Amino acid sequence: MLTALDEEGIDYAVWEETGRGDFEALLSFPIPESGVEPVLEKLETVGIREDAYTIVLATETVVSERLTKLQKRYDGLRISREELVARAEDLAPARSTYIAFLVLSTIIATAGLLQDSAATIIGAMVVAPLMGPAITASVGTVLGDERLVSRGVAFQIFGLALAVAVGAVMGWLLKDTFLLPPELDIRTIPQVAERTSPTFLSLFLALGSGIAGAISVMRNAGSALVGVAIAVALIPPAATAGLGLAWGYETVAIAAGTLVLVNLLAINLSALVLFYLAGYRPVEDPTYDQQSIRRNVLKRLGGIIAGMLLLSAVLGAVTVGEFLTSNVDLELQNEAQAMLDEPGYEGLNFEGTTTEFDFVRYVTNENYEMEILVGVEEGATVPPDLAQQLDDRLSEATGAENLTVRIVFLDEQVSD
Repeated sequence: MLTALDEEGIDYAVWEETGRGDFEALLSFPIPESGVEPVLEKLETVGIREDAYTIVLATETVVSERLTKLQKRYDGLRISREELVARAEDLAPARSTYIAFLVLSTIIATAGLLQDSAATIIGAMVVAPLMGPAITASVGTVLGDERLVSRGVAFQIFGLALAVAVGAVMGWLLKDTFLLPPELDIRTIPQVAERTSPTFLSLFLALGSGIAGAISVMRNAGSALVGVAIAVALIPPAATAGLGLAWGYETVAIAAGTLVLVNLLAINLSALVLFYLAGYRPVEDPTYDQQSIRRNVLKRLGGIIAGMLLLSAVLGAVTVGEFLTSNVDLELQNEAQAMLDEPGYEGLNFEGTTTEFDFVRYVTNENYEMEILVGVEEGATVPPDLAQQLDDRLSEATGAENLTVRIVFLDEQVSD
């Protein structure tokens, strides 16, 4: 073993073992963080696993010319395989702690949703412990550790199901109480609506969070802050799904639940791919089948991607719907403004609309009402059939067959 260290040019110190007598000596040597894995692999070839154990400790300062040379040789940025496993296990807390933090973060996030408070929701994410299970599952997959995989997957599924249940119970308890406005429609709350109309842009948060989580663990930097980003992608939509169940809005629960699942798969996908590309593999051991591990990784990647593609059909439909809705709504408003700008309508000004465009009613030819604000300057003449004229003009321009136009007049005074 000492010969192997000499060949690598590594300084070391040896003390005689004075414990129970199970070992002959204690060996200590400094090595750059990126050199831990290759040096341990070399020591394993000379039998370190057979009659010794290894402790990897962080070192504050080492003054050594030989260490400088080692730093140039081992100039990688990732930690060793053994340290990765240790950090992944540290990120996944005990079950009772995990449940307590998850319940508390969901309660705070649900309150933030009902108050339409982004600050409260972000504050709840600091408490959420969801980064650990996602990273643990990915680490276990690339290293062939089924124990880590099963624990990470189980914690994620159980945790998000619990978050939905907590959101539903809290919504049921608060609904119709003095703490909330009477007849509150949660679909009108912007923070809730944001999670019930998921588009492909939602994936960028999840994919970015998964990549950032993997990088932070590999390089031991900013894990706490990255955990907030991962939690933002999961806890608020899970709480929104719970509120949808509490209020009996199936569309809210389904849309938010879809967003949770897509984000969960995206986080696991990006973390798994990054760990694999970083070169993490199971320890070189006869008991491990490297080809089997590679097939396992590819099989899980395939399953995740298939799930994402299936759920992305919902995101795609919403994305296309949002795009078409914006286009038709803009066309209706532009056409109304163009008509009122014509000479025959002098003194009448288009001020906007007060109704939210309903694209579903528009494409299904159901009766759809559009309320238009029209400013009337002093002395202007208002045609008695202005609403019908606007109706005919907008219907002809956009093909809306069952459009009903309602006009709200605003008295205006214009200075010279």
